Amino acid sequence: MGKIVQTAGRDSLGEFAPDFAHYNDDVLFGENWNNEDIDLKTRCIITVVALMSSGITDSSLKYHLENAKNSGVTRKEIAAIITHVAFYVGWPKGWAVFNMAKEVWAEETLTDN
Repeated sequence: MGKIVQTAGRDSLGEFAPDFAHYNDDVLFGENWNNEDIDLKTRCIITVVALMSSGITDSSLKYHLENAKNSGVTRKEIAAIITHVAFYVGWPKGWAVFNMAKEVWAEETLTDN
């Protein structure tokens, strides 16, 4: 897979908070997401779990669910991940994440995995 390049920080906050934009685009997504010590699929799963654990259910979670799907996480895998994590971080968080995951994996059926 090619190098991950992010510009959302600069696009959204570049003029207002240039340091934050730099850390977001160059450090978080530039250095951290391009570190090859963890494969991309695993990194995506960890990120979804971290956001779920924190109760984050806004557009950033949807972005990372889409990123997980695009990195090879199947509907069956995300369902198992969310179910497993819900036991540890709270059932309502599981419901919230499932509502968003259903949108992201809407075109996959049970037979697609």
